[in-house]
Amino acid sequence: MRLDPIDPALAARIVARAERAGDDWHPEYPFADELVPLRSLASRESADPVFTMYAIRDEEGVAVGGFGFFGPPDETGTVEFGYGLVPAARGRGLATAAVSEGLRIAAGHGAIRAIADTEETNLASLAVLTRAGMSEIRREGGMVYVARDL
Repeated sequence: MRLDPIDPALAARIVARAERAGDDWHPEYPFADELVPLRSLASRESADPVFTMYAIRDEEGVAVGGFGFFGPPDETGTVEFGYGLVPAARGRGLATAAVSEGLRIAAGHGAIRAIADTEETNLASLAVLTRAGMSEIRREGGMVYVARDL
C-alpha cells in the first residue's frame, strides 16, 4: 500500500474520470463520498503539499480509495483526517495501513495529535481506527469521535 498525494489538477481529472496512462484507477474509484472533497480540492489553485488528499494504492498500484486531511494542524497541533476504500478493496488491511501511514506523515510534518470520526454503526471503520492506535474520546449523535497523540 502507498499513499500518493493529489494536487488540484489531478483532483479535477479524477472527478471528470479523465484517466491517463499510469493513473490506474479502480473502476469504482472515486467512490461517491470522496467526490465532495475532490471537487473542493479541484477548485483550488494550489494545495498544501502534505496536508492534502491522497490516493490509496493497493499492492498492484491501483488507486482503490482516498485518505485526506481536512487541512494543516490547528493552533494546538491537531490534524483531522478521513479515509475510504472502494468496496472491492475492503477487508485486506489497506485502510489500516493507509491510516497508519497518514498518521506517520502528519507526525513527520509537525502534527502532535490526530482526530477522526465515524458512524457508530460502521464497525469496520471503528476497527481500522483502533488498529491504527486511535482511542474513542466521545459518542454523540450516532458518531464516534477518536483521537491519538502522534
